[in-house]
Amino acid sequence: MASSFEKFQKRRLLSSYFSVVLSIFLVLFLLGILGFFILNSKKLADDFKEEIAMTVFFKNEANDSIIKAFGTELKTARFAKSFVYVSKEKAAKEHSDIIGEDFVTFLGENPLQNSYDIHLKARFVERDSIAKIESRLRKNAMISDIVYDKQLVNLVNDNIKKVSMWILIVSGFLTIIAVLLINSSLRLSIYSNRFIIKTMQMVGATKSFIRKPFVMRSIKLGMIGAGLAILALIGVLVYVQNNFPGLGILDDKLMVATILIAVFGIGVLITWLSTYFATQRFLNLRTDDLY
Repeated sequence: MASSFEKFQKRRLLSSYFSVVLSIFLVLFLLGILGFFILNSKKLADDFKEEIAMTVFFKNEANDSIIKAFGTELKTARFAKSFVYVSKEKAAKEHSDIIGEDFVTFLGENPLQNSYDIHLKARFVERDSIAKIESRLRKNAMISDIVYDKQLVNLVNDNIKKVSMWILIVSGFLTIIAVLLINSSLRLSIYSNRFIIKTMQMVGATKSFIRKPFVMRSIKLGMIGAGLAILALIGVLVYVQNNFPGLGILDDKLMVATILIAVFGIGVLITWLSTYFATQRFLNLRTDDLY
């Protein structure tokens, strides 16, 4: 009979440990995913900004030396991430391929102009910054026109600000929920041992002596849950990298390592604090209040 009761108690204990580890694992995994999303959202926004091209057209009088000098200037320009020279002959061929007809032969001349397609660095794709760049480039007398999608620039910047604000709000909300979930799981685990805690206290054990095994056990469970969360996060990162290499999610090794270490640290910290305060609560309760 005693053996059956002991087995029941062991199964109950293992079930309690499993639920705590599972809660910690799921919460830390979601927090890790959220952390990667927040840090990579800026990178994705910057990548999108840098896809917006500014096209600089040259007058027909501009000779090769003037065009090459402009290209040399762009190499040292702080605002230019990349640029491509498009001759009017190349532009005509691209247009002919798109419309499926040789319009140069039809018109008798090539009406297009030599140009540079410039992709700006993300921090310069702002309403004021891009206007200053345009004003600076127009000082070149050989430039006939500068074209870029002003509405798209404004739309992208406005939406990024809105999305960033909501990401911060959701992140804070989910972080609070994560802490509460882990705290609740550990409190339930401590609650089932409240009579043992009070009995040890009644026979003269100090609070620190009683608290220590519970804190150590919770930290171990937190480390297991955090370890499983880190393995799951690495699996997700490898999957995303293999299937969406353009995102470059593993390019910044320092960022990846920082988030994984943070996940482990948060797992240990939350379990330690939650167990400490949970055991402290039961240590301060009167015997009658335990029922």
